Amino acid sequence: MAHSIAGELTETAHRLTQRVYYEDTDFSGVVYHARYLHFLERGRTDYLRLLGVEQGGLLDIEDGEGLAFVVHRLEIDFKAPARMDDIVIIDTTTRKVGGAKLVLAQTISCEGRLLIAAKVVVAVVNAKGRPRRLPGELAGKFLRG
Repeated sequence: MAHSIAGELTETAHRLTQRVYYEDTDFSGVVYHARYLHFLERGRTDYLRLLGVEQGGLLDIEDGEGLAFVVHRLEIDFKAPARMDDIVIIDTTTRKVGGAKLVLAQTISCEGRLLIAAKVVVAVVNAKGRPRRLPGELAGKFLRG
């Protein structure tokens, strides 16, 4: 798939390129730790978008139960800082799909240097916020390749 504002799907992952702006940094010019969560969220959201999953319509899917993705657990290892004007690469890979959860691996790197490694457990819930199984057709999108 050609490079776009939503990134690109590679053989093994989704890849999104982002610039670090002044608003992402603290007083010392490095990315504030909580801002990495924003970069990771953008990576996950655009991964879904390129897989053909429209999050805005999931609560209205035809089964009447609705569906949403919520972060259940996030483990993050900070390896090195990004700085203002750096170009960072956010890679998102599906590690596991089953039942009512997805496990994603995400990294943020800059010029080949690993900055962040994260494991994200995403719960699948219905419109009432209760766990529900991920429909087979949707699960298959995450198991491509």
